[in-house]
Amino acid sequence: MTPVTMHTEQTAAEFNAPRTMTPDQLGDTLARLVWENFTDFIAEGDAEVSLEALGVPTDDGVPVAHAAEEALIFLMWAHTRSTQLAFMGRTPDALLREGLDSMHRAIFEDMEGNGTPPAQLPLFEQRVGARYAEYHQASAVNDRQLGNAVVRHICEDDEPHQALGQAVTVRAVAVANPLRDFLEDVDLIGA
Repeated sequence: MTPVTMHTEQTAAEFNAPRTMTPDQLGDTLARLVWENFTDFIAEGDAEVSLEALGVPTDDGVPVAHAAEEALIFLMWAHTRSTQLAFMGRTPDALLREGLDSMHRAIFEDMEGNGTPPAQLPLFEQRVGARYAEYHQASAVNDRQLGNAVVRHICEDDEPHQALGQAVTVRAVAVANPLRDFLEDVDLIGA
């Protein structure tokens, strides 16, 4: 792996991607990436096409709570799926599950720390499980089916929103491919 030189005003430092990660390190890394991608997904100025223009319910350009939660669930699924694909066949299932559980715990703790009532987390977790099953099944058909499934939940509408479905598909690929490529060079090790 070739080191990447990162320049700052004061010094140049080399960044070397880790060759190994523990499940907790993987979980923390994934949780941070989920939140970064979530912010990019809902940020009015960062999106190629605003969610409001695509018909996502918003309040002054910010997705309503339900739409934001559904977008978060989708991004959690995309990171989970990319991680599963990257480690498939080369990492024990129990170790991978531990890393993904760590990611989910970190996200739920962040949600609670930012005002989500603890009593709502088990309900959110149930929705996460249901969406994961649906998104996995839809992605097995094709990207279009996945995009349509996500849009149905974000917009709470059974009518297909082709432009938003395409935007979601583009976002899934933008998240999945680089993450999978990065993780394919990492070995997951016990703590």
